[in-house]
Amino acid sequence: MDKHYLTPLFAPQSIVVFAGQVDSPDSLTARARALYQALRAQQYTGSLRFLDIHTTGTLGELAQTGADLAIIALPPAEVAAALEIAGRMTCRSALVITSGIDADGAAELKRIARREGVFLMGPNGLGLQRPQLQLNASAAGPMARPGPLALVSQSGALTASILDWASKNGVGFSSVVSLGANTSVDIAQVLDFLANDRQTQSIVIYLEGISSARRFMSALRSAANVKPVVVLKAGRKPAGNEAAQTHSGAIVGSDEVFDAALRRAGAVRVRSFVELFSAAKCLASRYRPVGNRLAIVTNGGGPGVLAADWVNEIHLELGRLSVESADALKPLLPALASLTDLIDLSEEATPDHFRAAIEAAGKDRQIDGVLAIFSPKEGVDASLVAKALAEVKRSMGKPLLSCWMGDASVVAGRGILNDAAIPTFRTPEAAVGAFGNIASFYKNQQLLQQTPPPLSTLAKPDIEGARLIIENVLAERRKVLTEMESKTLLSAFHIPVTQTILARSANEAMMIATQLGFPVALKIDSPDISHKSDVEGVALNISSALGVRDTFTQMMQTVARLRPEARINGVTVQTMARARRGREVCVGLVTDDPFGPVIAFGAGGTMIELINDRAMELPPLNQFLARQLIGRARVAETLGAWRGAGPADVGALERILLRVSEMVCELPQLREMDINPIIVDESGAVAVDARIVIDHAPQAIGGRPNTYSHLSILPYPARYEQVWPMRGGGEYTVRPIHPDDAQMLQNLMGHLSPASRYFRFISSMVELPPSMLARFTLIDYDREMALVAVFRERRSGASGELLDTERIVGVSRYITNPDQSSCEFALVVADDFSGKGLGSRLMLSIMDVARDKGLAEIEGLVLTQNPGMLKLMKSLGYAIKPFAEDPDFKLVTHALV
Repeated sequence: MDKHYLTPLFAPQSIVVFAGQVDSPDSLTARARALYQALRAQQYTGSLRFLDIHTTGTLGELAQTGADLAIIALPPAEVAAALEIAGRMTCRSALVITSGIDADGAAELKRIARREGVFLMGPNGLGLQRPQLQLNASAAGPMARPGPLALVSQSGALTASILDWASKNGVGFSSVVSLGANTSVDIAQVLDFLANDRQTQSIVIYLEGISSARRFMSALRSAANVKPVVVLKAGRKPAGNEAAQTHSGAIVGSDEVFDAALRRAGAVRVRSFVELFSAAKCLASRYRPVGNRLAIVTNGGGPGVLAADWVNEIHLELGRLSVESADALKPLLPALASLTDLIDLSEEATPDHFRAAIEAAGKDRQIDGVLAIFSPKEGVDASLVAKALAEVKRSMGKPLLSCWMGDASVVAGRGILNDAAIPTFRTPEAAVGAFGNIASFYKNQQLLQQTPPPLSTLAKPDIEGARLIIENVLAERRKVLTEMESKTLLSAFHIPVTQTILARSANEAMMIATQLGFPVALKIDSPDISHKSDVEGVALNISSALGVRDTFTQMMQTVARLRPEARINGVTVQTMARARRGREVCVGLVTDDPFGPVIAFGAGGTMIELINDRAMELPPLNQFLARQLIGRARVAETLGAWRGAGPADVGALERILLRVSEMVCELPQLREMDINPIIVDESGAVAVDARIVIDHAPQAIGGRPNTYSHLSILPYPARYEQVWPMRGGGEYTVRPIHPDDAQMLQNLMGHLSPASRYFRFISSMVELPPSMLARFTLIDYDREMALVAVFRERRSGASGELLDTERIVGVSRYITNPDQSSCEFALVVADDFSGKGLGSRLMLSIMDVARDKGLAEIEGLVLTQNPGMLKLMKSLGYAIKPFAEDPDFKLVTHALV
């Protein structure tokens, strides 16, 4: 049970191939011939058999000769029968590389695979390669060279192109996976395997579409948490949605949403085939997340300036040597060298000068990466300079990239750099862009670590009141809320709004305005009019009762003439926002297919579509995410002190974003929303206008409430936090784990006895490797859960003062099995807290969570030499059975329903 469930597919020990009569190559399909040649060309060490479904023995005979993997490369009409046979042979996985199977045929194959308990990859893909295993189960051409990079592609043509490029550029792969449309084992499951694959250090993905946003985000976040992931997505859609009923819905495109999703998942997006190759070069060199300060070492001013320009263009920072580093380096360089911005070595630069400059930049704390640019010079050997870089790279802990400009005279130098795993590029812009990908990964990792709860720490909103408003609107068979209803909904979540009252006559409008105080604003109130200004339905700064009366009458007549079919409730009278130097911003909500609700922030006002300033983030948000969201919008530049106006209250905007996040999490009926404009100045922010579109909520998973099934990122499940009394005195808290627990979890591991460590991990390791620690602490709270028991204790500080400290003293966790109905658990308790009831409580709590998720059974493996754990399992009502695959273990199970 410690092996990944897709191990039979990616690391099979036995393979059976259904490709037809392989002794008659002319009778085979093109893919079958390619597969046969690929398999025979390698020295695969496992069992490999070729079968013909027309001439092989009976099903009874075949059932006696099972295999881990069945590979099927038959004509479309014969694939289903072959898959049936593979199932009867008890094959645990199947790979179908047959092309030309339509959606109905693929659905039939999925049904067969599900019935037979087979993990099915395909059809319509080119298959997979596992170079370290000498397994080329593909029609994608020759085997790739081994390496640390995994490639997952939804395009067969692109897969073959990348492999051809890689063979010429010295890039090797741990896995190559070509997925076709409608495959059963989808990209999310492949990512889940690669996240746990020790041979894979980084992942490159070519993506055309996803079937489940929640599963894709869960797997992508898990993978990007432990290794760099770069994504190239095809089919970018233009912004705009003609059916949208709000500004936000009209100007937010799904491609922008995809950008936001990848950022939140901690992955990096590239936008061209060339960028993908550049990223692959860097990832193959095993460069890891760094900052965004790139130092440029060059022997030519022009190329260096081009590189510096591109650094600025893509929002990186030019890395500059500290004064101390520059002073130490200057005597080692030619007299004409300049260290002001670029590290310009001048035309007199030799290999030793390059070496000294790169070593200095590599040691400087103000620099995160180095780009060395070489331009051909008379009397300077490009190969010797390349060798100098290769020598420096061995002791350098930062990314080192190179740009060897020119062609014939630098070819040998580029070969040396490739052999040294130093990414080399032909242009300065490409090299800088590649470093930008590394820096983006570092930045996006900060977003990945955020795990906000559905509700912030602000005052509790009136969720039930908000739901009643929505239910009443839906009961009237309406989907667009009036401005009054929209503002009432915002007020339920404590978002400041201008005081607004609906008037149905001119006299009523005059009385309301007099009570509110002048000046006032009048706005038409109609569920059928999205943009009031377009029909002259907005009037501002009306300063008298007479003006209110005349404006009301004129507005009603004009709107009736311009939109005779519109239903008009009346005119709202509002106090004017009094911010003299206020800035207008907009907070919006759109619902994307497939990622669900997305929160948008940008410039507001009547020219919102023209300005098209939008930054987006997937909910839920916390303060860090809200601040990052504001900073990505262009309007953020206007929020500081500006032409005599004080800085705007950005904290007020952050609180509004947090409140909108709460609305999105708790009100799944929301589809679109505009809060536009929000006027913000140094004293706060107020929503002047709002429009909300709703629809019936999607059905909750299993019919259970609070599943947040409408979100692609599950919020931190704070509802599972409980305080329990400790046997013998004191108390402890059981709560879901979060990324900040990493150090406390490592401390727990370090204080376990050797026996406890072995019982939990079947290993003598004394600390968790970084990748395992990251995987254990950042989880998706959907397919897996981990609960920690946290004990607060008082300890003496360095100066003798008493400090309150927290300590993790126990962990229980489960991960959902591929059948989606059962899960596997694990448990560990600190030795000095044994016998205090923590083990029972942690197990009962994790069982409650699994039950709440709709799982039917929980199971686990316990060493037979662990009597304490077996005793605990028996006391909790677990059934204890022998484990057929290994007599050293007992299989313990408990029904949850």
